[in-house]
Amino acid sequence: MKPVFPAYNILIRAFLHLLFWCCILLFFSSIFGVGNTIDINVFYFSLFLMPVTIGATYFSIYKLLPHYLVTKRYFQFGVYSLYTLIMLVFGVILSAFFAIAVLTDFKFAKMTTLSRSGVFIITCVCLVVIIVSAFKLLKLNLDQSKQNAELEAKILEAQLKLKDQELKYLKMQIHPHFLFNTLNTIYGYALKKSGQTHEMILKLSNLLDYLLYQVEKPLVALTDEINHIEDYIALEELRFSNSLAVSFKNECKDSKIEVAPMLFLPFVENSFKHGSITNGKLSIDVEFSCSSKYVNFKIKNSFKPNSEKEPGLGLANIKKRLNLLYKDNHTLNITNNEHCFYVELMLQLDNSRNNV
Repeated sequence: MKPVFPAYNILIRAFLHLLFWCCILLFFSSIFGVGNTIDINVFYFSLFLMPVTIGATYFSIYKLLPHYLVTKRYFQFGVYSLYTLIMLVFGVILSAFFAIAVLTDFKFAKMTTLSRSGVFIITCVCLVVIIVSAFKLLKLNLDQSKQNAELEAKILEAQLKLKDQELKYLKMQIHPHFLFNTLNTIYGYALKKSGQTHEMILKLSNLLDYLLYQVEKPLVALTDEINHIEDYIALEELRFSNSLAVSFKNECKDSKIEVAPMLFLPFVENSFKHGSITNGKLSIDVEFSCSSKYVNFKIKNSFKPNSEKEPGLGLANIKKRLNLLYKDNHTLNITNNEHCFYVELMLQLDNSRNNV
């Protein structure tokens, strides 16, 4: 395909304009020639009207419409349109006078049809200006709509990039926080030279594989997410030993259900880090339930309001992630009282992606 050069475009544009005004000239000649026996004079008379018609038309489409009407400067548009109409009428009258004078030597009877209806001539010229202006206004509106659509697309693209960068930043915050707590646990067992250290390292290895590779995906299988939560709980059970009571219920067995990664683990981590031991036990209840339309996650842990522990970083980050990923498709309820801290997260699923 040959490249299109600007000069070529200008020539094509000029040719189309010239062709259009030739058609208008023929239109004037045919309209004004009705009932007139001297056709050549009608053509020349129409030719005299063309400068006024062309000038008024171009002033309307290149000045009045884009500078005043499109920019919503309606008062200026009305005033200048009135001035343009007055000048148009004056120009038509003046052009008609000189045309008749030149073509008939002031013998007006030779062009009875033209001399009889000056209002008709002005109306025809105004009609051309109005029709061309209407098409120009339509084109301006279409161009403006296209520009708005392109601008909205660019804004949306920028928002998506910003959203992606923010999600990556939040994930970077979550990972070190989680790993720091887990490594502390393993370190404690290593100091005790416990025989369970190798088991903890294996489970941590599985979690690291999940964090380094799987978590970068936009969606992961819910069953994988739950399995890694179980590994995390297993690590914590080794750390807490007999001072931990965990109840874990999982009713989600369908591997086709997918969710964003690392949505639930921060809540579990937060329950261990900020939960309180009551009557010699840290009690934690975790429950997953789901259907083709939703995933429901609940977690409750023993809690003391007077505890000096502050909410963890993971909890703040997960709220931001939920607002980014499931803005209008999630419900998060967090409540606490004198005895427990309770979180319930409901996610509405996109069935087109999950195919449940």
